[in-house]
Order: sequence, then structure tokens, then C-alpha cells
Amino acid sequence: MTDSDPPAIAVFDLDGTLTWRDTLLPFLAGYVARNPSKLLRLWRLPGALLSYIFGGRDRGLLKSQLIKIAMGGDSRSAIDAWADAFVQSLNPKHVFRQAALTILEAHRRSGDRLVLLSASPDLYVPRIGQLLGFDLTICTEVEWRGEHLDGALITPNRRGAEKLRCLQWLRSQCPEYSIYAYGNSASDLVHLKSVEWPMLVNGNYLARRRAARLRVPVGGWL
Repeated sequence: MTDSDPPAIAVFDLDGTLTWRDTLLPFLAGYVARNPSKLLRLWRLPGALLSYIFGGRDRGLLKSQLIKIAMGGDSRSAIDAWADAFVQSLNPKHVFRQAALTILEAHRRSGDRLVLLSASPDLYVPRIGQLLGFDLTICTEVEWRGEHLDGALITPNRRGAEKLRCLQWLRSQCPEYSIYAYGNSASDLVHLKSVEWPMLVNGNYLARRRAARLRVPVGGWL
């Protein structure tokens, strides 16, 4: 990637790629800490975990159940207020990988279209996309009942093959553009292997081995 390259689409995963760690659990835990009465709901947590372990390891279902436990039925205004506070509290030096932000800025200078593609929910991810100056954010969407949160997923969990489907949609919108894509997990290899300029960053041993078999370049961002 140089300043003379033609414009492209640069697709970034969020958790573990742009950030040092997961964002969903801190988001939910912070909401519970802000609303201590929610602690009374935590008796449902072991059941959700057991359902995940023995019920097919459906990450989307587990995500929905955790959201429902922490904030299901609460008002849009209350959840939006926490989402605003949560994103504003994200310290760039402690939450985001500085090398990732450098690569993001290089794509921006090159005139590339920046896309944030995350399995985390739209309760807060679009706000992170706005904070970092992304042109488009695609993430898992959750259901509302009027002005109160239901917490069920209304899109597939944006992970694995679903990320590939989202990327294929991007190609249909901009067929003349080449695509850079960055992800950190083995599941991201499903869509990384389909683009012109993939990179697995910060992957664990298993992900790096799979990337090598697929000839997907591997890197590390600090």
C-alpha cells in the first residue's frame, strides 16, 4: 500500500485486531456496574454458558443471551446513554493498538474506503466506527421492541461465513475496487482468503498455522 495505489476498500475487524481485547464483555459489565439492580439477573448466566457448551456452541445465541441478561427490556435512552459514555471512555493508548491506528490512517491518506466489520453488536460498534472515522460500519444487529431492548439478533452473527457474505455484498457495491482485509482469528480466514490483500494480525498459533496453509500473510500489531 502506497500513496500512489488506486483507491481500494480496507476492511478491519474490531476485537483483537484494532483493539487489544474484546469489547462486548466490558460494555455489558460496565452497564451492570452502572445499574446494580441488574446483578439480580446474573443467576441466569450459568444456564446461558451451559447452553452454549452443550447446545452446539452457538456464539450468536450466547451473545444474545448475555445482552438480554445485562440489559434486556431496558429503554433505548438508558442504553444509548451508556453506549455514548462507554465509547467516550475508550482510551486510544490503552484500548486500540497503535500499529492498527497507523495502518488505518495510511489507508485513509490513500483515499481508501474504510469499513469496520465486527461480530460485536450495533449497541455500540457504530459509535466506535464514528470515533475512528470509518466510512461504513457493518456489525451484528439486535432487536428492539419499540423503545425497549429485546436483545435477540435480527441479523446473523457477523462471524465466519457471515463476514464473507458481507464482504461479497461490498464487492457487489464497488466491483472495481480491490479489497484489503485485516482480522485476528481463525474464523476471519473465511473472508480473508477471498480478498486481494489479506492479513491475519495478532492471531494465535492455530490461526497462524491455518493462515500459512491458505497462504494468507501473517503479521503482528502492537
